[in-house]
Amino acid sequence: MPAIYVKSDKVCYTDSSIETQYDYHSTRVSRGANGTVEVEPITHHLMFKTERKVPRVGVMLVGWCGNNGTTVTAGILANRLGLSWRTRRGTQSANYFGSITQSSTINMGMTRDMQETFVPMKDVVPMLSPNDMVIGGWDCNNMSLGDAMRRAGVLDVQLQDALYEHMQALHPLPAIFDIDFVAANQKERANNVLVARDRWDAVERVRSDIRNFKSANQLDKVIVLWTANTERFSEHLDGIHDTADNLLAAVKRNEREIAPSALYAMAAILEKCSFINGSPQNTLCAGLIEMARAAQVFVSGDDFKSGQTKMKSALVEFFVGAGIKPECIASYNHLGNNDGYNLSAPKQFRSKEITKSNVVDDMVASNSILFPPGTPKPDHCIVIKYLPYVGDSKRAMDEYTFSIFLGGQQTVVLHNTCEDSLLAAPLIIDLLVMTELMERVTISASNGTQTPPEDSFEHMETVLSILSYLLKAPAVPAGTPVVNALNRQKSAIENVLRAMVGLPAENNMLLECRVPFMREEHVNGECADPTA
Repeated sequence: MPAIYVKSDKVCYTDSSIETQYDYHSTRVSRGANGTVEVEPITHHLMFKTERKVPRVGVMLVGWCGNNGTTVTAGILANRLGLSWRTRRGTQSANYFGSITQSSTINMGMTRDMQETFVPMKDVVPMLSPNDMVIGGWDCNNMSLGDAMRRAGVLDVQLQDALYEHMQALHPLPAIFDIDFVAANQKERANNVLVARDRWDAVERVRSDIRNFKSANQLDKVIVLWTANTERFSEHLDGIHDTADNLLAAVKRNEREIAPSALYAMAAILEKCSFINGSPQNTLCAGLIEMARAAQVFVSGDDFKSGQTKMKSALVEFFVGAGIKPECIASYNHLGNNDGYNLSAPKQFRSKEITKSNVVDDMVASNSILFPPGTPKPDHCIVIKYLPYVGDSKRAMDEYTFSIFLGGQQTVVLHNTCEDSLLAAPLIIDLLVMTELMERVTISASNGTQTPPEDSFEHMETVLSILSYLLKAPAVPAGTPVVNALNRQKSAIENVLRAMVGLPAENNMLLECRVPFMREEHVNGECADPTA
């Protein structure tokens, strides 16, 4: 029996899958000419099918020897080995704090005596354990992972020493490198560059790397994730980036305006591997998305949402939801890692500025009382400075100014020390775990009585927007609303997991506590429809 078992005639556990009949309740809204809003409740009858067997999964990181890549690898090794080490605050043991899949819980409901029951998210459906991931990747610097970990200076020295021999045995593959897309100051670091005749040859060599990695480690699947430097924005051009055929032809004729990250994404897609973009640049052009859809693999991005931006999306959501109007947001950062060094160049900073500044737009647009049509958005300024001394311990300082009742003002000032890679590494793990899970989930329309035909099941949309909680500028399918509000993003993940096992979306109404006859039914177990 699984760790979480749902007792319902709408849920069937077989040796190979969890099959769930699920009623998805939603609404369809139309606006009348006189300003009225007409809301129509609708219900979709669905069947979720989740494969229970977790395959053997490999992860290939682009930028493996950077701070994020070494921290993810070291963290997984420390957990796999069950390491403990002394710090000045006492003994520390390896954990996955900061990962929602490994260290957060979901409310399953209440017992008869009204005690809420929370279970680990990872136990709701079978998920990949990070300890079982096989890790490899590319880097433009040839340093071993052990030396790169020491260069990064992220982890406690005792932990570095305990892991050094394990990490020292790991070496990156040569990486695609194009100085036109990163800061000029990165050239001195690039001593492990993939030698290729042209862009198509580079794609073919990366494809070969993926195949060799998969074969050598006897893997069932590989996921490719970009955690390398921020590139400048590409100019997405008609005839190049707009369709899969045009993009493929453009790579083969060696067009200059195709970034390394797009070449890695193409290689991954052609090898039927999902691709995740963890940096701010606009990698996921229309051509790549079309290519991924045809290959039936996922793409997601952009830019890990770990520190300052995560706080911003939570705070602004809270204040707008409370009917308080944000007027001005000033965000300042300084950091001293190689990410900061690269971002000191204007074009690379502009990529980051765009992803960080758009994070409040959907929340502002949600409240036409605070922001009537035509009202300016809040003033929003972002500054990033490179200060080598602070290393990976980024300082983020924010000032929020709000309009409150009858012309008053509220100002909130926040100082946030974000240990950059220690916050980003768990997000990388979550992105990988959730992407792999979604590769095992298919959905079909259902009449509620018969299992739909096998060929009617399909995966979620290619642009995997369920991962938005983890990303600053979440890519979404064309025509889909962008949601940056943190609580809505987290609820989406939890409720999709609940749907996979036939549980209703969490609504927090708690009517069984607040309505007397419902309370009595709950305590006595007399609910008229136990499957409802």
